[in-house]
Amino acid sequence: MGVGISLSRLASAVACAGGIGVIASSGIGMKEPDFRSNYVEANIRALRREIRTAKSLTSGLLGLNVMMANTNHGDFFRTAIEEEIDFIFSGAGLPMTLPSYLNGSSHTKLAPIVSSARAASLICKRWLNKYDYLPDAVVVEGPKAGGHLGFSVEQIDDPNYTLEKLIPEVLTAVDEYSSRYGKAIPVIAAGGIYTGADIRAFLDMGASGVQMGTRFVATHECDADERFKQMYVDAKPEDIVIIKSPVGMPGRAIRNTFIDEVLSGEKKPYRCPYHCISTCDATNSPYCIARALISAQKGQLENGFAFCGANAHRITEIISVKELFGHLDAEYDSVLQDAEEESIAKSA
Repeated sequence: MGVGISLSRLASAVACAGGIGVIASSGIGMKEPDFRSNYVEANIRALRREIRTAKSLTSGLLGLNVMMANTNHGDFFRTAIEEEIDFIFSGAGLPMTLPSYLNGSSHTKLAPIVSSARAASLICKRWLNKYDYLPDAVVVEGPKAGGHLGFSVEQIDDPNYTLEKLIPEVLTAVDEYSSRYGKAIPVIAAGGIYTGADIRAFLDMGASGVQMGTRFVATHECDADERFKQMYVDAKPEDIVIIKSPVGMPGRAIRNTFIDEVLSGEKKPYRCPYHCISTCDATNSPYCIARALISAQKGQLENGFAFCGANAHRITEIISVKELFGHLDAEYDSVLQDAEEESIAKSA
């Protein structure tokens, strides 16, 4: 949901509807006049503004997503905690030092994003030993997610790495710490969740909630340009592709001319003005991932591309966040009703 896809407008709308609205920190200062020359300060300034704007629009819960791969992730953590954001969700690398940024604050809750039970265990162990702190929740992001993925290309379609397999494994891993130390650690399922039926399935599996991104792009309140949203509406199953990102991770995106040109070996000349991602090979990369995503957010898709989840092709229209919540509720209730009717039929 970065760069600039979920900012104060979308996050506040989700919070007003009863969810946790999440602001994406990556490239958040892209509209600041000194973004290229003063990257760090521009991002901090923009982040404060987006959090304050979102808070002015809702009394609901707000979170911030921070990639550990961001070279200035510490600035995002400190700023969000100072602004008393409700949650910080952090992945794209293990957030081993995240609790150190709290400095006594008890307001902001911390939720690492993981792609394996091993990662969840490592974080719980490190946080407990070093900071006497356990995660307030753990997000498990499966291989059907959008954007950069925490899996190898080979693992993406491997049945051993499906979200349905990961959730029980992570539940077991965190339950060991929950039981021993008496702190509930909700597990949140993410990656490829599209319908209310999907939500019900993962709650039945033991998850306490779900994280959704793709379906919320096609909302009026989404902070991206309308041309970005329309790519989701127009996408067909064959348009959803896995690409090799300059940051060294596979990513899921909607195929377009820009991607085709890169795949054919064409390079997009650039000078790296940001040094925004620690794992980016700016010297040998065929294009700048930051510029590509910023261009896409602005609707300039000839110079970039749209990240998306595996189910983006299922979107057929752009609706409001309130309508989307209504659809999800109805889909969820329909599953409940079907289960009740089936139970009655069996007992009759």
